Amino acid sequence: SSALCVLPPGFVENSCHSRIFWMKLNKLFLQGKFFQLEINDPYAGPLLLDEKLASRCGYVLSEDVWGNPIFRASVLGCHVANEADELFSLTVNIRVSSYPSMRAAVTYTYPMYCSYSSWAPREIVCEENYMEVSVKTDVPAVSNDYTVAWMSALPETQNLAYQLWQLMFVSPSGRKRIMVSDAAKLGYSFNNTPSRVYLRAPYHSNESDFSTVGGVNMNIVTSTSMYRQRWLLLLIDTTVSCPVDGTSFTDTTLTWTVPSIIPTLVLQESTFLSKSISMGVNGQVIANPREKNYLLEHNNTHIGITIPIGADGGKLKSSVSGDVYGVIYSIDLFLEHTWTDADWQTTKYTVIKPIVTPFIPQIPTVINNTLPEERIFNVAFGHFLPDVSLVSITVGNVPFTLRRAQHQGYKIYETPFSNTTKGFILEVPFDDPYVLKEYVNKNETKYTLLLNYTLSVGPEMTPYYHSAELECIIADIELPEAVGYCDKENLYLAIAILGLHQYWNLYIGNKLLNRHTVLTNGYFAATNSTHLILQIPLFAIGVIYEEVSFQKIKARFDVALRKVRTLETLEIFSTRCNFNSSAFVVCHPDGTIMITAQMKTIPAIDMSKTKLRDSSCKPKEYNEEHAFFKFHVTTCGTSVRFEGDHIIYENEISYEKETLPGQSQPTITRDTDYRLTVLCYYRAKETVMLGAFISDSSTHTSPAFGSGTVVPRSNIAVYRRVRQVLNVVSRVSKDVSFMEFYEPNTAILRGSLDPVFLEVELKDEGPEAELYLDNCWVTGSLDFNSTPRWNITVDG
Repeated sequence: SSALCVLPPGFVENSCHSRIFWMKLNKLFLQGKFFQLEINDPYAGPLLLDEKLASRCGYVLSEDVWGNPIFRASVLGCHVANEADELFSLTVNIRVSSYPSMRAAVTYTYPMYCSYSSWAPREIVCEENYMEVSVKTDVPAVSNDYTVAWMSALPETQNLAYQLWQLMFVSPSGRKRIMVSDAAKLGYSFNNTPSRVYLRAPYHSNESDFSTVGGVNMNIVTSTSMYRQRWLLLLIDTTVSCPVDGTSFTDTTLTWTVPSIIPTLVLQESTFLSKSISMGVNGQVIANPREKNYLLEHNNTHIGITIPIGADGGKLKSSVSGDVYGVIYSIDLFLEHTWTDADWQTTKYTVIKPIVTPFIPQIPTVINNTLPEERIFNVAFGHFLPDVSLVSITVGNVPFTLRRAQHQGYKIYETPFSNTTKGFILEVPFDDPYVLKEYVNKNETKYTLLLNYTLSVGPEMTPYYHSAELECIIADIELPEAVGYCDKENLYLAIAILGLHQYWNLYIGNKLLNRHTVLTNGYFAATNSTHLILQIPLFAIGVIYEEVSFQKIKARFDVALRKVRTLETLEIFSTRCNFNSSAFVVCHPDGTIMITAQMKTIPAIDMSKTKLRDSSCKPKEYNEEHAFFKFHVTTCGTSVRFEGDHIIYENEISYEKETLPGQSQPTITRDTDYRLTVLCYYRAKETVMLGAFISDSSTHTSPAFGSGTVVPRSNIAVYRRVRQVLNVVSRVSKDVSFMEFYEPNTAILRGSLDPVFLEVELKDEGPEAELYLDNCWVTGSLDFNSTPRWNITVDG
């Protein structure tokens, strides 16, 4: 059931284009609703329009490129009222309901009127769903060219009943003669008007055939309409041929090609003469195509229409295919070609062609417009058509609706681009908690913004996702500075603590400077609001003795500033001073021991006559009160023993027995047992890192990693200062024979691919000592961890 209602204003538009009724329904009135069209038959009442009725009777129901329903009808349609082949009328019912079953529908009755009198002797219309040919009945019935295929129908006319029309189809399967009443059952429509005969045929019928004309596939129905009445025999060629393809596409254009001459319609090509060619869009003739950037071209074989994708008159629609964003362009074209030939005088040939391009990928771009000094990410995302909307974003792994994103402090807004496209601008502060921050290089922060956009695409509101990663590096970190100074017995470093443990850590050699290291190594540490003050005793672990000489020590203490994550060394904070010491022992990691011994005796002794256990080992320097010795642990009678996890090297400084003059006999002699014991303690089973040095014009002295104390032999407990040592000697051989070696501190020049012959020797003679060379590398500075680094051996 339905109710008749008055049409709302603006719901329906109609017009007449040439010989076609054209009606458009405004989609805005049909949102969320369902509709049907009925054709009003003056005799049978309303008929529901379906596909079979449409193709047989000359109707088309489709949509324009904007989604508005379009209804087209031929003025020769089955239910069109015809007055003298000049005035035509057709009434349709538009039924609208809120339900798919169409219950409670509202019906709007809409009459349409067209006038058309400029009929050509033959007119052919190629519609979306049917082909139609109409012929004036006063034209010569049969051509003089007896080679024409449809002339084979002549013998069949002898069997025609009077006053009856019949159709003769010629196809690859043979000839088929049917009555007009039976043609309707096969989907055809044949009838005559006061001055014309027309045949309407569906595409791809059983009686049709295909041929290729100039590369364009044509659907052909070859037919002869036969009529006999008493003395009148009428044979009319009602052959019709229409293109079924002819479209081609590039990334920027579409081209529609139609043959200029269609052989089945022009029997005598030598008499063919093209009179006019015009094109139209959406049923409107385009008088000057170039003004619209359309290109209409033709030659003796083809007519071509080229349209830029996105041109006016068509519609770009966003789409998603395989998780890829892209566009589809559609446009409704028609072509009208008028020609003359000897058989038909004038033929008007009209083709209506809706064209839809294949999916055209349009990968969106993410443009980083960030200005680092503003400390805000500024990201442009586009280009998109107006039918795309931003639904949500994900920053890091946190999803945000647009409203929540605004509350978070993000700015999101649309911006217009060229060619009616748009983009989305997103602004996110660097300091947002969901922006990743990484300390890089020396004093820079890398800010990383991980984004995922969720968009709604096209009228179908298809979700589309696009991820992006943006980076910005800014020098916004201030490296700490350090100040070094000394007193008589200690070295000091005052280091700024801003950023410590967040970006950097402090290292003594390869050990992290923490509370445990401070206590174990005998340092003293204190902090205030800005600085760490580190006090290092002269003979503490980690002190480097750059120069040790008679009564003088030049000492240095280094603290490395390293990245927390990569351990890359950025700075070496150093303090160095000269110290005067009357008695000391320095134990080097290579086994060298240096001692300044102080001997105050009464009467004075000759310090030049002091010696080690090996009496050949004399002092290198001396004065009245001091003697300076330098020797290796494997020489001068040095003994070695193991105690717990330590190796202990021991030697003695002694003085040869000497007789002193007295006042009476016997003479007084000096105590021959007076000695000074020298002890050096080294950790056993511990990996020790040795340095590799590049020689230049300056001289380098091997830095010391430990020190010891001169201890007199007595019952007093020995005060131990533990130091690392590795009695390893390395030399560079001049060739593979390892017979001749370079002198120490000699510059060695080698090409990048030249071999270097390196010998590493363990000097310890004890059976417990073994040499395992794990890693060996070369660096460009004294810092073992500096870069670049060239490996010689890795993991043995």
